Amino acid sequence: MSKVWFVTGSSRGLGRQFVEAALSRGDKVVATARNAGGLAGLVAEHGEAVLPLEMDVTDKDAVFAAVRRAEEHFGRLDVIVNNAGYAQIGAVEELSEKELRDQLETNLFGAVWVVQAALPGMRARGSGRIVQLSSAAGVVAMPLGGAYHASKWALEGLFEALAGEVAAFGIKVTIVEPGGYATRQGRNPDPLDNGFMAEKDPAYDALRARLGAMAGRQPAGDPAAAARVLLKLVDHDEPPVRILFGKGFHPMIQQVYAERLRTWEDWQELSAEAQG
Repeated sequence: MSKVWFVTGSSRGLGRQFVEAALSRGDKVVATARNAGGLAGLVAEHGEAVLPLEMDVTDKDAVFAAVRRAEEHFGRLDVIVNNAGYAQIGAVEELSEKELRDQLETNLFGAVWVVQAALPGMRARGSGRIVQLSSAAGVVAMPLGGAYHASKWALEGLFEALAGEVAAFGIKVTIVEPGGYATRQGRNPDPLDNGFMAEKDPAYDALRARLGAMAGRQPAGDPAAAARVLLKLVDHDEPPVRILFGKGFHPMIQQVYAERLRTWEDWQELSAEAQG
């Protein structure tokens, strides 16, 4: 039986690859994007198997309306893929209030609105898959990524809690943590500038230069390969709550977790003292 997907951020990047992979095997997809014009090619190629919807995930009412329309159109939603998001760059001191709030509104709150809108239907049917795109940046943190890390670390905790809440209803939740993928075109000569850069404070110029020199050293993953793996995940009877996409960040994450455990161990004496 074919599945019905609801994918946010479908116009380009990984989201577009996920949509095309699902459609190519005969599934149906509700593809959403802030600008529906970017979805025209999907309709031309796949016809009625795809429902393109213009939707901004930061607009809660629009999200709920889009989910209702999707359920009315296809009768159900089997797979939710929260992919919409972006990375705000800047030192914590450089971030404006608007930049930080916008980052959380899109990456965190937008994902919550989609899940809240879709869960009643999934619970009623006693089945469903929710895939939340996090990042390797949801596990480790680097300078100049504070806003992005804040959004992804929040997603990690929220969706781990969600997995425990909805398991009894037959709904599986998987947090996907991709490393770097070759999804950007027209790359800016500044490797740190992705179009969402806070106003620069010269105090952090040296740090930016060091990080810029390190950027791009990890080999970029193939988005089509990520899409093929996602199909396997949503078909699996017992998918993991977390999975890394790509192999470049696994050694780094192993090192980070080992250092955290060692630090907690080294400071056990004061930890015990704090118990009182």
